Amino acid sequence: MAMMRLRREDPRIVGSFRLHRRLGAGGMGVVYLGSDRRGQRVALKVIRPDLAEDQEFRSRFAREVSAARRIRGGCTARLVAADLEAERPWFATQYVPGPSLHDRVAEEGGLRAADVASIGAALSEGLVAVHEAGVVHRDLKPSNILLSPKGPRIIDFGIAWATGASTLTHVGTAVGSPGFLAPEQVRGAAVTPATDVFSLGATLAYAAMADSPFGHGSSEVMLYRVVHEEPQLHGVPDALAPLIRACLAKDPEDRPSTLQLSMRLKEIAAREAQGLPVSRPPVQRERAEERNTVRPTERYTERDVPGRGPERGGERGPERGERGGERERGQGRATGASSRSSAGPRTGGSRGPQSRPGTRPGARSTSTGRRPANPRLLRQRLFVFVVVTLVVALGIAAAQALQG
Repeated sequence: MAMMRLRREDPRIVGSFRLHRRLGAGGMGVVYLGSDRRGQRVALKVIRPDLAEDQEFRSRFAREVSAARRIRGGCTARLVAADLEAERPWFATQYVPGPSLHDRVAEEGGLRAADVASIGAALSEGLVAVHEAGVVHRDLKPSNILLSPKGPRIIDFGIAWATGASTLTHVGTAVGSPGFLAPEQVRGAAVTPATDVFSLGATLAYAAMADSPFGHGSSEVMLYRVVHEEPQLHGVPDALAPLIRACLAKDPEDRPSTLQLSMRLKEIAAREAQGLPVSRPPVQRERAEERNTVRPTERYTERDVPGRGPERGGERGPERGERGGERERGQGRATGASSRSSAGPRTGGSRGPQSRPGTRPGARSTSTGRRPANPRLLRQRLFVFVVVTLVVALGIAAAQALQG
């Protein structure tokens, strides 16, 4: 994470923490790198002066800090301390070393499918704990995800909720990250845990493609696309595309839960790491098996059984009945065979001739149902017969010569 020197107007001490560097600034305030007397490093955010004078904001901020204290889980930056009554309220969370997901993708490009799935599984598991604590992040995006050596960490809990940054707070104005907001946030509707699922889907798409699934443009254009247009996932690996598309559903009810998302992403991460093919849903597997078993049988029936099928039976039946009946069947049966084949498809309980087990589809049968003899075998037998006959004849001639 990039650090900057403290400015002249920046405080040097906040509460029991000494400030060392600037980590960044946002719509809510400035984030500093600080440490306590024991040397524990923290990320400390100080609220802007104008927001500090807003009593409604203070009340909402206090509720969010209280909720953040209840969050348990290794995928979050733990809340260390806070002062809600200070002239400028502040809170400190555990400092997480490592770049943000946004910076990593900006430097290295889109991540591999296995890495995206692994990060997504950890984040969705962390969101399960967040939602159980009664908190909805509402501003999940690549810059709010830090890639620490121990795994990804979600930061800035409750900030979007406290400031109203991810809702339409003024007519025609949206505050937040338009490419990662859920449609219900843009419309000003109530947010739910499904709101974070949408943002996580957009974040994972960004991690895979190194681009937003809703492209680029002004805030108004981006918000319109989120509400009315489908996401573009052309660069997302096939293993992840269906799941990410489900996360980006317009209707919150159509999105998977964080628990379902975590389980599915863990499965994908394991398969991608081992280089295994992606498992298909049960419905797709059943359809594939149906194609592999039923369709060859249908082709065999239409092609090789005379008199079957409304089209091929009428064309091939007479040909095999008239020509094959005279050539292959005995005297007196040609007329019966021709009349049966020219009658068209058989119906009811009548059954056409079938190939015996082990025979090649399409092989012609004799009148007895047996396959014709192998010509090569016939030639070999004829050769042996001729040789044996010559040897016997020579032997008889030699015997007669000796007697004479």
